[in-house]
Amino acid sequence: MTQKTAVILFNLGGPDSPQAVKPFLFNLFNDKAIIGAPQPVRWLLARLISGRRAPTAAGIYADMGGRSPILPNTEAQASALAAALGDTVRVFIAMRYWHPFTRATVKAVKAWGAERVVLLPLYPQFSTTTTASSAALWQQEAARARLAVPTATVCCYPTAAGWIQALADGIRAAAPDIRSYRLLFSAHGLPQKVIDRGDPYQWQVERTTAAVVEALGGHPDAVVCYQSKVGPLKWLEPSTDTEIRRAGREGKPVIVVPVAFVSEHSETLVELDKEYRHLADSAGVPDYRRVPTVSENAAFIAALAELVRASAAGPAGTVASMTGGRICPQAFGQC
Repeated sequence: MTQKTAVILFNLGGPDSPQAVKPFLFNLFNDKAIIGAPQPVRWLLARLISGRRAPTAAGIYADMGGRSPILPNTEAQASALAAALGDTVRVFIAMRYWHPFTRATVKAVKAWGAERVVLLPLYPQFSTTTTASSAALWQQEAARARLAVPTATVCCYPTAAGWIQALADGIRAAAPDIRSYRLLFSAHGLPQKVIDRGDPYQWQVERTTAAVVEALGGHPDAVVCYQSKVGPLKWLEPSTDTEIRRAGREGKPVIVVPVAFVSEHSETLVELDKEYRHLADSAGVPDYRRVPTVSENAAFIAALAELVRASAAGPAGTVASMTGGRICPQAFGQC
């Protein structure tokens, strides 16, 4: 790449201190992609929910030293990706709900003098609640800052070869004989109504899982499940905790695979490693193991670099998957 290219890594973000927990939660629930109510109703709901959930969330982050590790992990991924891409590329981070916020990143990209921008979500599977929300905010803030440079967006890469290889390698390293274990491919859940409106997230998670199982040469016992349910709505099923209880009843050891997370944070370090491990012990699961997230895995970083090169070489304004085109069936109208 001969042009000065800014690569923007989209991620969720996380509180960097105990005092940041409540405002982080407010920002999360005040996103119209998360709560679709109009303003000022959404603002009021976000304030109510964040106030109620803050004490519990603060306890979760206290287990991780009082802050989320997601920013340091993302910074390490950014450094690895920059090293893979060369001197004309600079990798920036834009978090959706905490620092560094998108507005600040847009200003930094403009000040650097970027001649081209590639938006790269650290969400392998597309959802309106993650990638679409982050991309829409970027466009809004870029317009506000008058950052008018050619921009391409990577929308998803659920079966990118390096991503699949990194997951498969992690599973192989988890136990000497993985075929004696049930593989629980655990993804962050979503309300069922989001999927019913045409969000392709569940379909893409299933494609990732199928590709990993194929890379393993098949596996007799693999299940897709969903974690982190919040509120009374019906969410995607089966839930990860339900599958852990079932494994206990059946006397099956399990390997839990974070199939939609690429960096460690509260859902992996606390929910999977502590809460679900305790559940597995109490449910009678004979052995509970968890595959680490891919983080800076070399194959994963190489896959990201390939996505950036392809997007930077394509026409400006494109929104494309890892194949350069649409991969979702037409039934998913929000793809």
